[in-house]
Amino acid sequence: MTATEKRIDQWPWRAQRERAAFLALADGTVLRGYSVGAATDALGEVVFNTGMTGYEEILTDPSYHGQIVTMTYTEIGNTGINPDDPESRRAYANGFLVHEMTEPRNWRSTVSLSEYLRQQNIPALAGLDTRALTTKLRTVGTLKGFICATGSVTPEQGVARAKAWGGLDDQDYAVKVTCAEPFEFDPDGSLSTTWGLGVEKLTAPTCHVVAYDFGIKWNILRRMRQHGMRVTVVPAQTTADAVLKLKPDGVFLSNGPADPAPLAYAIANIRALIGRVPMMGICLGHQLIGLALGGRTYRLKFGHHGCNHPVMRLETRAVEITSQNHNFCVDIKSLDAGSVEVTHINLNDQTAEGLRHRKEPLFCVQYHPEAAPGPHDSQYLFGQFRELMAKA
Repeated sequence: MTATEKRIDQWPWRAQRERAAFLALADGTVLRGYSVGAATDALGEVVFNTGMTGYEEILTDPSYHGQIVTMTYTEIGNTGINPDDPESRRAYANGFLVHEMTEPRNWRSTVSLSEYLRQQNIPALAGLDTRALTTKLRTVGTLKGFICATGSVTPEQGVARAKAWGGLDDQDYAVKVTCAEPFEFDPDGSLSTTWGLGVEKLTAPTCHVVAYDFGIKWNILRRMRQHGMRVTVVPAQTTADAVLKLKPDGVFLSNGPADPAPLAYAIANIRALIGRVPMMGICLGHQLIGLALGGRTYRLKFGHHGCNHPVMRLETRAVEITSQNHNFCVDIKSLDAGSVEVTHINLNDQTAEGLRHRKEPLFCVQYHPEAAPGPHDSQYLFGQFRELMAKA
């Protein structure tokens, strides 16, 4: 045995290879692998992400709560985990699936991906044919799944549990991931100076934004702070009146998990705010604006999850490379074309990726401009929000 083989044989998850571990899908399919995460079982909606890396941001994105994420790239883990890249206070994905998990070989890494998953109590499987699983999900659509990493459940029982799980449709997951109390983000700029704009010190903010936290990502907050906005983050169920009492120059509606339709309180608050204050939404916030404007949402067959989705900005015909994570979409045909303009279109399936009100100071996008896979293709959106507030 070579020195490299000896080192690999000592990796902490190697001893788990013999443990009975599998993924059971609601259609009866069972995929066997070995545990590389927490020794626990979990239910979730199985989706696939086409990113080659970025798994730390994926795991800590609250929009993935309720989902088991399959990484299509074959080797995951080589950059490890560091304290600077998470998108929230903890990991939210219900489970993680990879073909092969590797040990970190990166100077920024402070802990391996496998160890992090154990710390966060998230089950993960390796040794799966993730590309076959991806092909299946693309063919039949998103499936409910059950990860068994304990050996305490038979495959037949796992399939039964997957079938019995309630899923994400008609479920309010925003209340599960939102903050408990309002807080002001990064008032001195110390958390945002190393992100994106290359400045050593941020100037004092000149406008005040109240951001609804339906599962907000930290990098959204950083981007707004970098663009001169003071941001107060409020819980998902905060009333419109309470928001207006904070005297905001603008209101931001964040990303978040699951189905937008059950968030009746959020839709009502958005309707109460339209026309009274400039507004911007991202992802779930985009869907909620669509519903507040009288539109409908529907479930995509297998969703959009990845950092390489082409979106056309119709105003300029420019194509932006975007990061996306959503299973639901606003139905373009359900919107009143006289009052709502579609501003962006997904070039893969022609779904709505951006909306703008023709009269009120209001716009939103389905994708994540703060993630910057372009990397700067979509940065203008935060500038547009600032301009909208300045005009108002």
